[in-house]
Amino acid sequence: MIRFLLTSGFVILFLILSIPLLIIEWIIGKYNPALKDRSCQAVIQWAFGRCASLAGVQVDYIGTENIPAEGSFLYVSNHRSYFDIVLTYLRFPRPTGYVAKVEMVKIPLLSTWMSNIHCLFLDRKNIKEGMKAIIKGIDEIKSGISICIFPEGTRGTNPDELLPFREGSFRMAEKAKCPIIPISICNTGAIWEDHLPFMKKSHVIIEFGKPILLEDLSKEERKFLGDYVRRKILNMYIKNRASL
Repeated sequence: MIRFLLTSGFVILFLILSIPLLIIEWIIGKYNPALKDRSCQAVIQWAFGRCASLAGVQVDYIGTENIPAEGSFLYVSNHRSYFDIVLTYLRFPRPTGYVAKVEMVKIPLLSTWMSNIHCLFLDRKNIKEGMKAIIKGIDEIKSGISICIFPEGTRGTNPDELLPFREGSFRMAEKAKCPIIPISICNTGAIWEDHLPFMKKSHVIIEFGKPILLEDLSKEERKFLGDYVRRKILNMYIKNRASL
């Protein structure tokens, strides 16, 4: 319970005390959007690093060399915990936003920081609004901002399996013609979700797979791109789970 209180307390304090920072970032963005992107990324990575430390998370990162030195991509990951965002963002080398559920817009200050790092708010119940979010994601990738998606659509609860990937989630990569970076996240549920409300010291393994280039795939693989990427992530996941 102490870890939960420390971590949640830090998040609340950060959001309140960062109000002046949000004003500064707004001003910077008026004159130098690229500088704002780098500044917001640094601030959030610092805050996420403190959250991980307070929660007692030990993370082994594998394959970070697979992230290309230049360009923007579609990161694709399995999903078990809110800490998936915290821990993956710490290793993104350049500005990257997440596709998040539209309900997050209602959380004051947090939603502002999310917008500052180019997060997209997806309303899965509204097809028209969902398409707008995908189109915006395509534009973000083309402009140099990477996007991270969790195509299972919700947090999985079975530690031995991944939920099916929604094929529509991959339209951003197809339309933006960008590489896909598969990410396997293993054991983040053990931090908090597996035993709410307690947080426990946990060992997590996050692996970045080799970029998937759409032009290198067969017609059949591109037709069922979600299943193809899912199998890549599942192979990494099974291997890393066995090593815990």
